[in-house]
Amino acid sequence: MTSAIPAVDTAGVNAMLERGRTLATPVLRAAVDRLAPPMDTVAAYHFGWIDAEGRPAHGDSGKAVRPALALLSAEAAGRAPEVGIPGAVAVELVHNFSLLHDDLMDGDEQRRHRDTVWKVYGPEQAILVGDALFALANEILLELGTVEAGRATRRLTTATRKLIDGQAQDISYEHRERVTVEECLEMEGNKTGALLACAVSIGAVLGGADDHTADTLEAYGYHLGLAFQAVDDLLGIWGDPEATGKQTWSDLRQRKKSLPVVAALAAGGEASERLAEILAADAKLSDAQLADFDEEEFASRAMLIEEAGGREWTSQEARRQHATAIEALDRVDMPAEVRAQLVALADFVVVRKR
Repeated sequence: MTSAIPAVDTAGVNAMLERGRTLATPVLRAAVDRLAPPMDTVAAYHFGWIDAEGRPAHGDSGKAVRPALALLSAEAAGRAPEVGIPGAVAVELVHNFSLLHDDLMDGDEQRRHRDTVWKVYGPEQAILVGDALFALANEILLELGTVEAGRATRRLTTATRKLIDGQAQDISYEHRERVTVEECLEMEGNKTGALLACAVSIGAVLGGADDHTADTLEAYGYHLGLAFQAVDDLLGIWGDPEATGKQTWSDLRQRKKSLPVVAALAAGGEASERLAEILAADAKLSDAQLADFDEEEFASRAMLIEEAGGREWTSQEARRQHATAIEALDRVDMPAEVRAQLVALADFVVVRKR
């Protein structure tokens, strides 16, 4: 994304992500198997393990950043990565609980290049399976029966509550003409930063790390989450649908007050004022009327956001949050190799193409 970020060790990051998938997936599958039919089938479809007809599939189940962080977290505390597996699975269950509900609330019909669960199985199943995944996440941790498991569960439930706060803020902002940059960052810190922060501390907590270590790792994860979301916001407007699996201009179609939009509106100037006028007029339209817009209508809004500086400001914010995340690592005594891997993962998040 910029020369300020070092070249990404793509092979090394891919190895970390693959390790997270390899170690966490069997436990994740076993957890999903506990669900009563048809929820087990619906969840398996969501994770990409089967297709809509129930046949085995090898769908894209996501980048697995959170499981990778949970395993690295255990190693940061001087423990084997396997210690972090229950935390990796619990965080991944909560993450997918949020995706199931978000897709329904946002009306998204595609995720990872496939129809979303609510589109295939109906809204009721999307809600029920999401709820079940959240319950499973807590069950996976608490059945360990240790003091550390109780500490980890508390951090996970706190992160989940913040995640839900962020989703509520996100929805409310769609119906407001103006949202400040500070409000947007708070919302994104809740919606994305909180769970990534939990992911990168939960393995350490399960390994017996003290609160200072866990809190500092959470600081890294929180700012990494803000960098991650800033990049996501850029992709939500200018991303290639072939890479993102979503419609062109997807965030503009949903009236999202994402960072590029909010920054553009706050910038002042002719493009900013014109954008504000257009979005104010859009707010009076129904979703059906907005859906009738052609590609040029959304392209013109994206152009105004860019002219007002929203795109560049968001790119710079991703870099700022990346730098803050890396600085947090200096406050934790951890093996040099683990620190290097956490830095590489942060670099990957900021320069990722999808």
